[in-house]
Amino acid sequence: MKNAETPVFKLVLFGIEGSLGSALAVELLSRQHEVTAVVDDLNRHAPRPGLHFKIGGLGNTYQAEQSTAGGSAVIALLSALAPGDLPAQRKMAEALVAGLQRTTIRRLMLVGDFNVLDEPARHSDEERECMDQIVDLLQRSALRWTLVNAPDEVPGLGIEHFRNLDGTLEPGLAGPLQRLARVAAGMVDALELNLHQGEHLNFVP
Repeated sequence: MKNAETPVFKLVLFGIEGSLGSALAVELLSRQHEVTAVVDDLNRHAPRPGLHFKIGGLGNTYQAEQSTAGGSAVIALLSALAPGDLPAQRKMAEALVAGLQRTTIRRLMLVGDFNVLDEPARHSDEERECMDQIVDLLQRSALRWTLVNAPDEVPGLGIEHFRNLDGTLEPGLAGPLQRLARVAAGMVDALELNLHQGEHLNFVP
């Protein structure tokens, strides 16, 4: 039975097709939150109880606004949507922040290549500028935001893998699955407990 004091989110999730996206979907559903995953092709996804899909994206402000309509919080996995492409991640963040400011949604978690902020000397001027611009944009907004460093993705992992963590796994998968499941649990904890607002997080494996 769900604790009545725990808020129930209508969570809008961008990037469910990555391994962290799958881990987040399973973690959110296990806590009885409602999840709407924004995708570009409905035919690739099977409906599940509590998990809904809608066509959308972060191509511009209007699309971001329409994609998030009806939600109460948003998680956007920028690193899954544009792996290694920091200018693209910045543009998606700009569209999302502008779109959310047209809605009543104020809670946002962004997962991206924010390790640039931790080790700026190891990155190019353009990469540093992209991440700095995202931080500046969020700080000037009315959103309650959290930045999360993107963990290493594991190709080929889907929702069924995370639903069966205790089952029979292919050799070498147990470690990555458990690591991503822990990151997902930490992110959902932060949402439920209103933690780490205005902060930049790195989940240590």
